[in-house]
Amino acid sequence: MKLSQFKFDLPLNLIAQHPAKRREDARMMVVNRKTGEMENKHFRDILDYFDDKDVFVVNNTKVFSARMYGRKEKTGAKIEVFLLRELNKEHRLWDVIVDPARKIRVGNKLYFGDTEELVAEVIDNTTSRGRTIKFLHEGTEEEFKATLEKYGETPLPKYIKRKPDDEDRERYQTVYAKYEGAVAAPTAGLHFSRELIKRCEIKGIRFAEVTLHTGLGTFRPIEVEDLSKHKMDAEYYRIDEPAVKVVNKAKETSRRICSIGTTTMRSLESSVTAQGFLKPSEGWTNMFIHPPYNFSIADALVTNFHLPKTSLLIMTCAFAGYDLTMEAYKKAIKDKYRFFSYGDALLVI
Repeated sequence: MKLSQFKFDLPLNLIAQHPAKRREDARMMVVNRKTGEMENKHFRDILDYFDDKDVFVVNNTKVFSARMYGRKEKTGAKIEVFLLRELNKEHRLWDVIVDPARKIRVGNKLYFGDTEELVAEVIDNTTSRGRTIKFLHEGTEEEFKATLEKYGETPLPKYIKRKPDDEDRERYQTVYAKYEGAVAAPTAGLHFSRELIKRCEIKGIRFAEVTLHTGLGTFRPIEVEDLSKHKMDAEYYRIDEPAVKVVNKAKETSRRICSIGTTTMRSLESSVTAQGFLKPSEGWTNMFIHPPYNFSIADALVTNFHLPKTSLLIMTCAFAGYDLTMEAYKKAIKDKYRFFSYGDALLVI
């Protein structure tokens, strides 16, 4: 398939700027792959579609305060520093993106905070906007992390046209987030409240946790028309034995397995045995799922409504079918569903 097939016109007023008042009150479109039927529901209604011993697989990654603003030495120019991942804990080396990049060269120092409590030195160029920086901080690991948190802010996507606030620190995070390492939230999971999870468990629905630290690669624009030539940036993932047991038991007993989000789906599909079961694994995945693709583990998917021409939309089309997905998106625009990270949900069954 070609990239241009995944283009659609989205009214800007449908891009959600704030989360729903209560997590589970977000709207949810339910799409049935077999019948083509589409229903307008709310996320709390997800209980009606699953039964005792069915499984929800969730991504327990935790977003950290990845966006920082520093000043360049001598000129005082304001520089955005977006932390991607820690390369070396001992030497405090980080892979980052800087903006505006043209002003930042190897050897430059960046100062954070009025007191210049935190200083970083640029030690390498990695891409046109990418840099490796070394934080010059004498404190313990805990003190250093606290300083990063102090000067970092919630990394809301740029299409949310406002400054992040205290509410975002809680809401741009799933209630089951555990392991820090993501620069973007696994947004399908944002719709679960603790109360809704409890109600699912009372109904007998099992939860299995995997980890994939969402990086910017998930959102990097696809620049090739031929999808088979697109290369995804690798992202760290981990699947442990407890999750494997829960998922494989469900497969063996023909229970439903629902992937909560595209990052979860990529983790699952990156760790499949020759017999089509899940296996424990840990590493880096650059899997890019596009039509046609045979999914091995999950038979249902929860996801949000995504940007045109993105890997997230393309994976949704691989799972639900191209025509049905694009029809669902047309309906979502007509029915004024809210799009992207803080938007509404799509359940494909």
